[in-house]
Amino acid sequence: MKKMGLQAIYPKKNLSRSDREHRIYPYLLRHLNISRPDQVWAADITYIRLVNGFLYLVAIIDWYSRYVLGWRLSNSLDTRFCLELLEETIGDRRPEIFNTDQGVQFTSDDFVSVLKKNNIRISMDGRGRALDNIMIERLWRSVKYEEVYLKDYRNGRDAFQGLKDYFGFYNYERLHQSLGYQTPACVHGGGDHA
Repeated sequence: MKKMGLQAIYPKKNLSRSDREHRIYPYLLRHLNISRPDQVWAADITYIRLVNGFLYLVAIIDWYSRYVLGWRLSNSLDTRFCLELLEETIGDRRPEIFNTDQGVQFTSDDFVSVLKKNNIRISMDGRGRALDNIMIERLWRSVKYEEVYLKDYRNGRDAFQGLKDYFGFYNYERLHQSLGYQTPACVHGGGDHA
């Protein structure tokens, strides 16, 4: 394959490629006391395996309550599915700070302009520092070990339904030790975005 210039198609470990032309914003969460819902939201992308392929999943989570405000699946890593999720999630509630990695989806002019238009401060993880966005990394671990790895999604429809059911469970039924054994929805204030 190497001699012929062929490359296998599969999800790469690093989904967050940066674009040198896009502005990178400083990480604002170091030593920040996050003490209330809607103070900090975060977004990230992971891949969801299917029997014959994979999809990309983006989610937005409230750092304080761990509440998943919204999520979306896509078969490509374009900015559009991230931007659509951001626009539909921002409504009556919006965060003071929005944290992401330095991926092109989140550093794009379109994505950044929505945050700026809504007077939301922009924070970005340091390069190669996944733990800067630890809350969403913990979410991915839960999603994968409690849902995705236990199922063999045949197609996007199966994945969508499985994730829809899981996020409902995660927000409204799953108790979190770090939240005093309450649900994310209870701590977030009932939340109606999921």
